[in-house]
Amino acid sequence: MITEQVRIYTDGASRGNPGPGGYGIVMEWVGKPYVKEFAEGYKLTTNNRMELLAVIVALEKLKNEGTRVKVFTDSKYVVDSVEKGWVFNWVKKGFKDKKNPDLWKRYLKIHTKHTVKFQWIKGHNNHKQNERCDFLATSASKKEKLLIDVDYEVTTNNPNLFK
Repeated sequence: MITEQVRIYTDGASRGNPGPGGYGIVMEWVGKPYVKEFAEGYKLTTNNRMELLAVIVALEKLKNEGTRVKVFTDSKYVVDSVEKGWVFNWVKKGFKDKKNPDLWKRYLKIHTKHTVKFQWIKGHNNHKQNERCDFLATSASKKEKLLIDVDYEVTTNNPNLFK
């Protein structure tokens, strides 16, 4: 069994679904006192988008290809989509009728650069890192200046915009 080099804890939040949202990330280098936190907020998005975006951003932050990573998340949507192989079937079907294809395509580009395993954890269950990620995500969603989730806010809500 390969042990992980990096543990990534993620959470996404949305105040309203859709509504203002954010993600929170805690990254730990196993065996070293190295911890990094990241968070960002968006004007209009969904909870599932933020859950997935947190994982993507965390993996994109890794500097060395081939890093062994364990991602801890309370999102069954993300864990099951990857661990049960659903996302790979969605690719074969061109993501027909699937939500968040922009993010799933972005995830697929980054996940092949590392060895990534997922572990679902129960949210709001006094798990230290998950609680911290929740705080980061919720706080980010309340910032004064929020980013625009372009692929959601512009493309999804204006499907004829680019036709």
